[in-house]
Amino acid sequence: MFVDLLIAGSMTQALIEVERKFVPGPDTEDRLQELGGTLEHRVTFRDSYYDTPELSLMRADHWLRQREGSGWELKCPGRPGVSGPHTEYVELIVESAIVAQLCEVLGTEVLGAGGVAAVLGPLKLQEVASFVTKRSAWKLVLSGAEEEEPPLRVDLDTADFGYTVGEVEALVHEEAEIPAALEKIHSLSSMLGVPVQEKAPAKLIVYLQRFRPQDYQHLLEVLSPSKKPQGTKAPDSSLG
Repeated sequence: MFVDLLIAGSMTQALIEVERKFVPGPDTEDRLQELGGTLEHRVTFRDSYYDTPELSLMRADHWLRQREGSGWELKCPGRPGVSGPHTEYVELIVESAIVAQLCEVLGTEVLGAGGVAAVLGPLKLQEVASFVTKRSAWKLVLSGAEEEEPPLRVDLDTADFGYTVGEVEALVHEEAEIPAALEKIHSLSSMLGVPVQEKAPAKLIVYLQRFRPQDYQHLLEVLSPSKKPQGTKAPDSSLG
């Protein structure tokens, strides 16, 4: 499971996104309906990831993405020392903050006031992965939950290179709420038939494994087990 600290618009207001990735089965949507889930929408979008030729960002556990229709996002490590079976990330979406963090990670002086696109060349950042995802977005309130309690969200993604992954997500306002959110996610996962120990890697990691195997092998040196496809025999060491 992963815990992501979302920085949306303001650097002072944050939500914590608690999520678990899983491998959907052929009857997952039917099961969601049986549990009272509502299909919010189906959408198709392209994600493009950028890095240096040496993958300096990914090797530092930083992930720069441009999503069609949504703009730029940089996912970077959150505060250390978070206990439990999850990791914490900060997701930057304000372009000035993204540029400042990119310059810090890559060890360069902070560039001008331009956006992310303007610094790709100077920072030697290039597209390293691009794929289209078809997503079914569901929401569900568990039986017995209080009325004002926000619903759990379930995204079912199918990438154009043949990989399917699901994600159960809850949003909370403070770290003290994380254990309860994890319990709800575990409960819904169990109802969907997801094995307790199942680990499903992110789409980008599977893309790199299939289409950039040498880069993928290099990343295994810094990736933790939860971000690797199951069955890899390379050293344990994690994405977003």
